Amino acid sequence: MFHVLVIAIAVVILYPGVWMVMSSFKPNGDIVGNVNLWPETWTLDNYASALGGIGGVSFWTFALNSLILAVGSVVGIIASATVSAYAFARISFPGRGVYFAVMIGTMLLPFHVVIIPQYILFNSMGMVNTFLPLLAPKFLATEAFFVFLMVQFLRGLPRELDEAARIDGCGHWGIFRLVLLPLMRPAVITSAIFAFIWSWNDFLGPLLYLKRPDTYPLPIALRLFVDQTSVSDYGAQMAMAVLALVPVLLFFVVFQRYLVDGVATQGLKG
Repeated sequence: MFHVLVIAIAVVILYPGVWMVMSSFKPNGDIVGNVNLWPETWTLDNYASALGGIGGVSFWTFALNSLILAVGSVVGIIASATVSAYAFARISFPGRGVYFAVMIGTMLLPFHVVIIPQYILFNSMGMVNTFLPLLAPKFLATEAFFVFLMVQFLRGLPRELDEAARIDGCGHWGIFRLVLLPLMRPAVITSAIFAFIWSWNDFLGPLLYLKRPDTYPLPIALRLFVDQTSVSDYGAQMAMAVLALVPVLLFFVVFQRYLVDGVATQGLKG
């Protein structure tokens, strides 16, 4: 009974993905209103249309924009979150507990609450219609989740490591770069995975700040194939969705083993 239940849940979860892949091989007219999952007629025209792009912009431009945003987010989050986490976990300074509590409190604020003030700020700075509103905050440790994750990881590392490094003449930068950062690899890679996936799939942020089609990432480009006032190309949309999903799957498959790695297996042995 348990296995039947698990299989049933797996089918429900996987069905939308399977339907998307199968629909990408159907003629455009067979996607909406056709209850058959398996294509009656197989075609690759949808992929040709998707790779050809839309609105005068090629698929590769959309993919490059998504890659720039995803990689930039990963670099910014890792660079800022690791340094901030070290400060909260290892350096005693006035108000540390208050600042940390305020940072954690920002996790309770929905993104929609800060949309208007953020847009007004970036618009007044002339950053709208560029990648800066989407990337600059990543380099300022505004992602409290990742800082919290790394703080908790650092608190699990013995302070004797810091003391031994300090005896050898290391300051804070040396302790962080030479001793703790290598041990933080599981937390860093886990954060990189989530940051990449969240940025790659982000729709609302680019929708707010990017106005030109040549700056659109893939999630916004997918919307262009659906036009409520004209003909919608659902086949090309499904094909582009499948192509957009491939980098995320590859990224996850390559680094998934680090999601379950811990400090006990990364650097504290022997």
